[in-house]
Amino acid sequence: MSAEPCIILNNVSKRFYIQREQARRLSTVMVNLLRLRRPRARMPFIAVREVSFSISPGETVGIIGANGSGKSTLLKLIAGIYRPTAGSITVNRRLVGLLELGAGFNGELSGRENIFLNGSLLGRTRRQMQEQVDAIIDFAEIRDFIDTPLKHYSSGMKVRLGFAIAIHVDAEIMLLDEVLAVGDANFQQKCIARLEQFQAEGRTMILVSHATDLLIRLCRRAIWMQRGAVMADGATNEVAAAYSEFMKKLG
Repeated sequence: MSAEPCIILNNVSKRFYIQREQARRLSTVMVNLLRLRRPRARMPFIAVREVSFSISPGETVGIIGANGSGKSTLLKLIAGIYRPTAGSITVNRRLVGLLELGAGFNGELSGRENIFLNGSLLGRTRRQMQEQVDAIIDFAEIRDFIDTPLKHYSSGMKVRLGFAIAIHVDAEIMLLDEVLAVGDANFQQKCIARLEQFQAEGRTMILVSHATDLLIRLCRRAIWMQRGAVMADGATNEVAAAYSEFMKKLG
């Protein structure tokens, strides 16, 4: 396994702006006459704060943290969906992100048509998707409904189809954001088994999950995010224990 990292983050920050009401000093009479709306001020919000780490080929790294800690934003930065406000990100392998399963689906199209549509959004040709279509349908367990418009699918069926498409795209790096938090227990175990297969193949994976037991099972290394910053980076069981202790003290 190459010692050269396939993902490198160097002092990465991401700033967003949120809108807040700003009071205006006008007389009540003027406000009533003109019915002026208060202007909105753009307030900065730092979602990711000076994050640096590297990941080697073949590593499976878990990312944990409370809601709003910057986990999903971090994955979107690595995937190239967001650009960093400061710092640099280097990715040296072909990457696919399972960040929002079913993003780009069209409810008016059938499940089969959405396989080709979603595949094209992930950079696959129609011929490449045609070679995988039966495997995708079988993994998603929706063959009886594959030619039905997607708008008639349950949310679980849509998630299964989205996951099945994503895992059949050839990529050396996979980013997974809470993709195992949905679906029934049998399907979750099926997905975990596929991820373990990817590990055996030497693929690199980053998993965001609140399920620390899952991360302990799949990841030797974990990164704990808090308020956009890295609190700890090390052995998964140790990082998970530190995070759990911190959360107990909060509440």
